[in-house]
Amino acid sequence: MYRDLSSCNTYNYGDATYWDARYVQEAEMGHFDWYQRYSSLRPFIRMYIPSYSSRVLVVGCGNALMSEDMVKDGYEDITNIDISSVAIEMMRRKYESIPQLKYMQMDVRDMSFFSDESFDCVIDKGTLDSLMCGTDAPTSAARMLGEVSRLLKAGGIYMLITYGDPNVRMLHLDKPVYNWRIILYIIPRPGFQKLANNSSTSRSYLEPVPLTEKGLLPPDFVVEDPDSHFIYVCKKMDETELSSITTYPLDVDHL
Repeated sequence: MYRDLSSCNTYNYGDATYWDARYVQEAEMGHFDWYQRYSSLRPFIRMYIPSYSSRVLVVGCGNALMSEDMVKDGYEDITNIDISSVAIEMMRRKYESIPQLKYMQMDVRDMSFFSDESFDCVIDKGTLDSLMCGTDAPTSAARMLGEVSRLLKAGGIYMLITYGDPNVRMLHLDKPVYNWRIILYIIPRPGFQKLANNSSTSRSYLEPVPLTEKGLLPPDFVVEDPDSHFIYVCKKMDETELSSITTYPLDVDHL
């Protein structure tokens, strides 16, 4: 119920010691982007973060190229945090000449360094998943998501890219205290090819996925790639706005 065991293994992905050792061991291998690269996520980021001057927080940044690619695309203010001091020092040295990128060692469960409503968007590519594989997962998840909600301005976006389907993620995300209106997209893993004999009706991954009143996938909904990634776009709403927002598909202007 509380841990997404299907995507976990024997490593404690919520522990700084594990990540420090891993980044030391893999230092010569260069960068690694979890789940999806920016090119795949760009339509969603351009739609939900339309202003290049938006203040963006990337949590669990690791040594990924995601933030660098966003700067190349025009974004001007990206703060990156990670629990690993090793990863942060590597990235600080790498990007010391790029003022649009800032790197700080920090635990997402305690981001008290930042004041309330500091960011227009928080991007999470696998960090919540890591906590869900750690000890005391429900408490860690609640602490992290509470901090994310606190840091978002009204109208701000928490964009979560995860392996967790609505059965295991909505119970953590869909809480009144966060004031989030949640839109879901499903994107296949990089390199996925639909089977030639698959007769299911193809839908664009740029279309929001319909959810039941309980926030779950309809019983007849088919996920073509069993290893798909789920993109939860959580918009922080004022109470008066909670019932007025409508979902909409992305269009070619954001590709």
